[in-house]
Amino acid sequence: MVKPAIRNLIIFIVVALSIGWLGVWVDRTLPDQPEEETLGMAIWLIIPLVVVIVLRTFMGDGWNDAGLKPHVKGNIKWYLISIFIFPLVTAVTLLIGYLLGWIDVSNFDGRSFASVFVNLLGINILKNIFEESVWRGYLTSKLVKLGLEDFTIYLVAGLVWGLWHAPYYLVFLPESMINTVLPVGRIGFTAVAIFNMLAWTVMFTELFRLTNSIWPVILLHAVEDALINHLVIDGYVSITMNTKIFISPICGVIPTILYLGVGLWLRRKRIGSNQ
Repeated sequence: MVKPAIRNLIIFIVVALSIGWLGVWVDRTLPDQPEEETLGMAIWLIIPLVVVIVLRTFMGDGWNDAGLKPHVKGNIKWYLISIFIFPLVTAVTLLIGYLLGWIDVSNFDGRSFASVFVNLLGINILKNIFEESVWRGYLTSKLVKLGLEDFTIYLVAGLVWGLWHAPYYLVFLPESMINTVLPVGRIGFTAVAIFNMLAWTVMFTELFRLTNSIWPVILLHAVEDALINHLVIDGYVSITMNTKIFISPICGVIPTILYLGVGLWLRRKRIGSNQ
């Protein structure tokens, strides 16, 4: 007999990997909806959280390991680190790109960028309360509770998180936006994005485990959403076409390696503190 914890985890993963495709089907039966505000996208975004609430409330998972408490005491440094990871890595990435002649920053308007960043940050904090309650507060928490080895947790959590995004990149997201970020087509961009999320998963997971709270990860994710997408898509920096795969702050190889390095450093800190 399958243990309830494993049964519930399987239910969550199956729903997470299939719900976006249900949303795609809904949108194809209901044409002429506003772009990126479709019923199918709403289904894709909301249902994983609904499933988590049901599993925790009615199917035995409970809420003790959801990471809802901030645990600020003793964790201020991890909160500060969560806020500055993406800005610092992005700054290093832009500097490397600029020195190599791959990035043009002549159009950068600091005052305009800061204004939009602050506005987007508030919106994304609210958005990521719901998203991180699912991916770290439930999926990662349950994988940790099963006693899995660290790299197995990264792999499973990263793949499920990445593949949940697949319908978004393959169908929901306008192709013009994909080409602005990385002109490799929908399938190529989806593969790059999933690899990127696998690397990010290490630092997302480790911040959650270091603090036993989703709140530093909410801040980490909100800063990412407000910073790098806005920087590239809205044209504050210009990247030469054939170097985007290497230096793009959104999904370039260089920043991805840096984020993986940050995650492994956080893992070492957690293991050291436990010892």
